[in-house]
Amino acid sequence: MNIFEWLKVLLLGIVEGVTEWLPISSTGHMILIEELVHLNVSDEFMEMFRVVIQLGAILAVVVLYWKKLWPFTSPKKGWIKKETWSLWFKVLAAILPAAIIGIPFDDKLDALFYNYQTVAVTLIVYGVLFIVLENRNKGKKPVVKNFRQLSYPMAFFIGAFQVLALIPGTSRSGATILGAMLLGLSRPLAAEFSFFLGIPVMFGASLLKLVKFGFAFTGTEIAVLLVGMVVAFLVSILAIRFLMEYIKKNDFKAFGYYRIVLGILVLAYFIFLG
Repeated sequence: MNIFEWLKVLLLGIVEGVTEWLPISSTGHMILIEELVHLNVSDEFMEMFRVVIQLGAILAVVVLYWKKLWPFTSPKKGWIKKETWSLWFKVLAAILPAAIIGIPFDDKLDALFYNYQTVAVTLIVYGVLFIVLENRNKGKKPVVKNFRQLSYPMAFFIGAFQVLALIPGTSRSGATILGAMLLGLSRPLAAEFSFFLGIPVMFGASLLKLVKFGFAFTGTEIAVLLVGMVVAFLVSILAIRFLMEYIKKNDFKAFGYYRIVLGILVLAYFIFLG
């Protein structure tokens, strides 16, 4: 591979790292970027790459939130952090809907919905929903401000929203944040729970794609995958920190407007230039 191909890998890693955690759809951006920047690999590898590169992004969450996510403590404190175990059980409850629907229908959903029309529509629809929800919540105080107040039925309901993200362009973080805010979660708590849900979901999705690909990598393919993951990891660190600082003082409407504009651009590009 020449230098230009490696620059394309870097670009894809940057796009993944930025868009995975912001509620703006990493898939929607990947479809547009891949249309403009063709990586010189097989279609089978590219299908696997765009999913497995998310492992780099998810590792950023693990690193940033290690103390909150690690469920064990010192012997003096009894080894077990009960609040952390409770959090993980709530995450487990939340991922059940996506696991039940996503695993058996993964290929069918990709075949039906992985196209620019679906992505453009979902970008616009959920952009509008973010704006409507924020307008509805204006002046209201969140009901749920910490994970102790988050019940198991609430977690399951948020997970049901995550199922919507199986349709490309929806945004996994966007769908879960919307669901969480509908239940009265604060913006920071909704964002954090969305991050934590991504850990098992992305690991599972990546493993599924790797098994389907067959682990039959060339040396170049391994290098491409690793570079993409490392870049996604580093950029994700910055993106997560930015989002958490941003929503302390701002709402999600800016992301809603961005989604609408991007959806229109995707439609315009493929209609007039595609």
